[in-house]
Amino acid sequence: MVASSWSAGISLYGVLALLGIAGRLDWIQVEGLLQNPWCIGITLTLFVVELVVDKVAWLDSLWDAAHTVIRPVGGALIGAMAPDQEVPLPALVAVGALLALSSHSAKASARALINASPEPASNIVVSLVEDGLVAGLMALAIAFPAIAFALTAVLAVASTVAAVVLFTASRATWRRIARWRTERSGPAPPVA
Repeated sequence: MVASSWSAGISLYGVLALLGIAGRLDWIQVEGLLQNPWCIGITLTLFVVELVVDKVAWLDSLWDAAHTVIRPVGGALIGAMAPDQEVPLPALVAVGALLALSSHSAKASARALINASPEPASNIVVSLVEDGLVAGLMALAIAFPAIAFALTAVLAVASTVAAVVLFTASRATWRRIARWRTERSGPAPPVA
């Protein structure tokens, strides 16, 4: 649950699709709804859309802005669906949401900084690294849950710190770009 919720902050639809497929293959125990073929199909379709959108800077920024609410809610739902937990449901929901918010905040802040660059290569490379991180962490969570739990705890702390640092840096960068555009355009012509 911990690795899935944290990963949902980066790739919610990929995580949901993987959980559904892993449940259907009896690799893990998951909520029946996630194993429904329609649910798997919809989440896989959204995952493919996200794979494409993630590579285009301005679309990625819009996608991340919309998912600032969606991904933490998804992380909370993943936390709520965790099987056989002795932890109270409100705590599972809160932890799931906070883990997803941590990784999403770091992702969105890093992407806001990267999207300020006019060249597309860095956006594509970072997107592929994010997808690889999620795939690797989810594979680890299925094969070795205890190791994935420990790694996710480290990633959650790192992503929280990164979110704060990157958000501050991206705000400063976007302010400099706005100031540069204003200076470049010069003063407005007088109105006759």
